[in-house]
Amino acid sequence: MMQATTAVRGRTERAGGKRAEWTGGLSRRSFPAGFVFGTAASAYQVEGMALKDGRGPNICDAFVKIPGEIANNATADVTVDEYHRYKEDVNIMKSMGFDAYRFSISAGTGKVNWKGVAYYNRFINYMVKIGITPYANLYHYDLPVALEVQYGGLLNRKVVEAFADYADFCFKTFGDRVKNWFSFNEPRVVAALGYDDGRFAPGRCTKCKAGNSATEPYIVAHHLILSHAAAVKRYRQKYQHTQKGRIGILLDFVWYEGLTNSTADQAAAQRSRDFHIGWFLHPIIYGEYPKTLQVIVKERLPKFTPDEVHMDMLQSVIPQLKIQNMICKLVVFLIVRIMNFLIPLASPGAADERNGVLIGNRANSDWLYIVPWGLYKAVTYVKEKYGNPTMFLSENGMDDPGNVTITQGVHDTTRVAYYRSYITKLKEAIDDGANCIGYFAWSLLDNFEWKLGYTSRFGLVYVDFRTLRRYPKMSAHWFRDVVTSKN
Repeated sequence: MMQATTAVRGRTERAGGKRAEWTGGLSRRSFPAGFVFGTAASAYQVEGMALKDGRGPNICDAFVKIPGEIANNATADVTVDEYHRYKEDVNIMKSMGFDAYRFSISAGTGKVNWKGVAYYNRFINYMVKIGITPYANLYHYDLPVALEVQYGGLLNRKVVEAFADYADFCFKTFGDRVKNWFSFNEPRVVAALGYDDGRFAPGRCTKCKAGNSATEPYIVAHHLILSHAAAVKRYRQKYQHTQKGRIGILLDFVWYEGLTNSTADQAAAQRSRDFHIGWFLHPIIYGEYPKTLQVIVKERLPKFTPDEVHMDMLQSVIPQLKIQNMICKLVVFLIVRIMNFLIPLASPGAADERNGVLIGNRANSDWLYIVPWGLYKAVTYVKEKYGNPTMFLSENGMDDPGNVTITQGVHDTTRVAYYRSYITKLKEAIDDGANCIGYFAWSLLDNFEWKLGYTSRFGLVYVDFRTLRRYPKMSAHWFRDVVTSKN
């Protein structure tokens, strides 16, 4: 399969000139020693086997069955079947020169599903054998339905101990080989899209069949932060000393740029940053929510108890980031929203243009604009606002329409230009002092893309959704040339 697209890439190189033009002058030597290049996916989007081998239903399984919620009423029951094709996918990663794969583990409840454990053991063992470092994420939107039914899931404080127990099992079972752990993927998305506007599972909001957009997102966010802290505490106390690993959290961040340089617009942009990344990173770093949230949300914003702040739950965990070799991992959804005002937590009043000019070309997704300087500003903001924590860029990518043909799909020149420009801006941020030590492209494969189903393709590898055959795209070859180059 790699041979089938090598000729495509070769023609592009000849048309574009020398290799340096093709790669944008980027190579491993452009980055600090030990910098990690990887790719990423989530269990729900790639594994399939939703109805077999004992996998219990999660809230995403329930959500996708609601008519009209997903494009073409698609499901992830099979998706791209990585459950059976994981060796092929790991081999593709290796052929592209990647160092690591960020995947998620599908959670269950009650009795352990040993078939599922056996799968993850096979998967992890093969990655280690081939030389791909596993980066495991414990939660990627897929709370078991059983917990939702039993006590309201993330709305109930009981979920904190349940998550810690689940994390403990994963640390004990896989931690001899997995040295890089994440608690949650994009907890802001979980709270805001799942409980404010209802666009994601479990689909709760004031205007939905059930929910309260004014209170529930803040309650859920609070429990997610406490669950993260509880998992970190378990790892530190029971496993880190012997397993020599590290654990962090994956936070999404949209860069907000003021519509003008006016005081009002700049203040609105800062409020947006506080309600986005500050909602989670500020309490993890400083033990309290940003003052903006405290002032605007008032009594609806839960408070951390003295025990939670001072008894190894929050502040006592995070200040030792560098000492304990722990990581705050940052995911940057590389879209720039130009703000002129903010409605707290609800969809912000945002413009995608300034003076009639778009901020960048739009990808297939209606929220994703190609604005490379937004990456530089986002990473630099975290560096300056939060003490330059160790971070990875754990997701970065753009999508094409789902109906492109194989020939069109593998000739993804726009994606090549996208990665070239964004990684160049990441390099500039690192050169200017940002402590970013890795980059994960989203995603390895075209797969089930949540609300968009199969009408969106983010992959470096084209997947024929009828046959599930994989075809590496031009962007896959671009990455290979960058990460394997010694120049």
